[in-house]
Amino acid sequence: MRRIFYLILFIAISTTLSFAVTHTISGRVIDKKSREPMPYINVVIWNSTTGTTTDSLGYFSIKNLAPGVYRLQASFIGYNTYFSPEFQLSSKNKFFEIEIEESVEQLKEVNVVAGPFKKTAETPIALRVIGFSEIEKSAGSGRDISRVIQSFPGVASSPAGYRNDLIVRGGGPSENRFYIDGVEIPNINHFATQGASGGPVGILNSDFIRETDFYSGAFPASKGNVLSSVLDFKLKDGSTQEHNRKFALGSSDVAYSMDGHVGEKVTYLFSVRQSYLQFLFKALNLPFLPTFNDAQFKVKVKFDKKNELTLLGLGAIDDMKLNTDTVGQTDGNKYILSTLPTIKQNTYTLGAVYKHFAGSQVQTLVLSTNKLNNSNLKYFGNEESNGILLDYNSYEQETKLRFENSSSFGNFRLISGINGEVADYYNNTFGQYIPAYKTNLSIFKYGFFGSLLFENSNGHFTGSFALRTDANSYSALMNNPIDQLSPRLSASYRLRENFYLNANVGRYYQLPAYTVLGYQNGGNFVNKSMVNYLQSDQVVVGLEQRPSRYIRLTMEGFYKKYDHALLSIKDKIPLASKGADYDILGTEEVNSNADGRAYGVELLARWSGYKNLNFIAAYTLVRSEFTTPDRSDYIPTSWDNRHLLTITGGYEFRRNWSLGLKYRLIGGAPYTRWNESLSSLKANWDKLNRPILDYANFNQDRLPLFSQLDLRIDKSYFFKNWMLGFYLDIQNATNSKFKGATQLLSTGVTDPLDNSRYVMKTIQNENGNLLPSIGIMVEF
Repeated sequence: MRRIFYLILFIAISTTLSFAVTHTISGRVIDKKSREPMPYINVVIWNSTTGTTTDSLGYFSIKNLAPGVYRLQASFIGYNTYFSPEFQLSSKNKFFEIEIEESVEQLKEVNVVAGPFKKTAETPIALRVIGFSEIEKSAGSGRDISRVIQSFPGVASSPAGYRNDLIVRGGGPSENRFYIDGVEIPNINHFATQGASGGPVGILNSDFIRETDFYSGAFPASKGNVLSSVLDFKLKDGSTQEHNRKFALGSSDVAYSMDGHVGEKVTYLFSVRQSYLQFLFKALNLPFLPTFNDAQFKVKVKFDKKNELTLLGLGAIDDMKLNTDTVGQTDGNKYILSTLPTIKQNTYTLGAVYKHFAGSQVQTLVLSTNKLNNSNLKYFGNEESNGILLDYNSYEQETKLRFENSSSFGNFRLISGINGEVADYYNNTFGQYIPAYKTNLSIFKYGFFGSLLFENSNGHFTGSFALRTDANSYSALMNNPIDQLSPRLSASYRLRENFYLNANVGRYYQLPAYTVLGYQNGGNFVNKSMVNYLQSDQVVVGLEQRPSRYIRLTMEGFYKKYDHALLSIKDKIPLASKGADYDILGTEEVNSNADGRAYGVELLARWSGYKNLNFIAAYTLVRSEFTTPDRSDYIPTSWDNRHLLTITGGYEFRRNWSLGLKYRLIGGAPYTRWNESLSSLKANWDKLNRPILDYANFNQDRLPLFSQLDLRIDKSYFFKNWMLGFYLDIQNATNSKFKGATQLLSTGVTDPLDNSRYVMKTIQNENGNLLPSIGIMVEF
């Protein structure tokens, strides 16, 4: 009743207030190559006639704009039309520096629709750009980019779960890579699964994200060590004219951020966040109580018009305790309590990006370091006096250097570079189900890459050829760069007006996780002579139509063939089928003898920003399978959902109201039943404190379909120089229940028919709750 009262009060107050506030968008337009100001450039608000032209020094100003979400468009004869990322005009005026580039296309009569949808000669397919509207007011996502991505084709999600593992085109959560303004970061989630990438809550501050390039294939050669997806985050720059502050209070955390400038050459962004998620989870009577903190900064220094330096930082501190108050706990929660350890993690990434603009060439130098500390502790029965079940302490640290040069000449562009990296991995483990070992591993990694891009003068065709190679000092199997040559070829052809055929074929490699490389048994690196780079040969072909500047329709077919995939020696299943929980991935003996494949078709319809509407409808038919040397057939991986459907939309109403919704339908994933015969043995249960899966019949059963509807309502008030916003987010508005695989738990009672066994108890696994949350945001 209290929640309903607050909701009615929120709506009643919101409908009575309205204020008339206007702002100004100003800026400067420069030539991307020469860095010189561009006079007489047309600058307009996209999808409108409101605009102006730049003066003789390249400056422009558009006044009397109401608060809202905007996108700028800049155009001039002989130059490519520029479309800015979406941005919100709320509490202060905005200033932008726009870079426009000369076009290689000749003037022609064909009417090609210009719009904000992006593709490149190197990645003409499998690339989606995620903007402000999709992130800021996405229903059910909590402004978490990992959950926003679930609206796009090829991306599976955890049904009614509390994790946002990234499962793309049938690949596992360990096959993804993340970048912020050119700096690679190891993961983007709190409580990350070591050796994979998933977790329950994102680290990144979404307020800082200008836009995100999401690659689900056709990966650029400059971004290596990836098999399934790349998330390339482009952050905003701090304001050059104002000093802005933002305070946000949500149901699970409180955050403060700021941006501005120091003099004329330095801008900054900074944010800090403190969670109180443990109180929410306690109220929901969940078995684990996570607490997290994070901070993020960006400093950009423009020394002159041809040299700039960006400094980046991202850090997180995580602590997850167990809710051992069993009063009111379900049997399912008691099962989780019996298996889940307490977790302490901290992670950070620091990076510096230097850019030199030299006309038709741009040089980029990136130096970064990142570290993850991870500790897991588990006692029998969650009582210290019962003895230790698992004591896991580990860290991973990487120091990376990358140089890249981009040169343009006529219709061609050449990108080339080199990267080097020193990686250190430490582990000191004692456990019942992980043999005790201590390891200290240091390896050197390096790579070379190059891409040649072409765009013909009439705009009918673009193409690219790229080559990459990687090697490292870990073992003789991986120290020859010739063995990891990674060629890739892309092409896009305009079949007719605004209708394209796009394709890519390529080979990609990924190094096994440090948990695999550093695993020891008896003082030896047991996997050193057994594992190799994972290899994936991929083909993507698709059709694209742009009926208007704000609509994009695509159909893409993909096929991914996996070789040298990691196979668990003990369980006889691929390691890629693990990694979507709070465990540690890779601390076991493996070899590279598994093979796999993932294939499917994706359909996407996208309406972007016109008439106050954003809309995405995406459907994916996908199969994900593997085989081993002792099998003649393929069996499903844990990511073989088969059917994925999402419908996501947002609409801006009058008086600064907005409504967002997201509907998800997720095909039932395969699962493996428990081996009750082995699990019930006292020798096994007392050692492992968990049941044992029947790996001989791996993934032979399938869970039911699951669907969920999320809703979000936003209301904003705009005053002079400040903004007040409220939102109501309802996850699982239909209160759908997901029926997961049954769990198996020991009763602790000896089997009267067999003294060597316990009596076991089967637990129904059903979850999914309607979860409303209210938040407040203040900008000033």
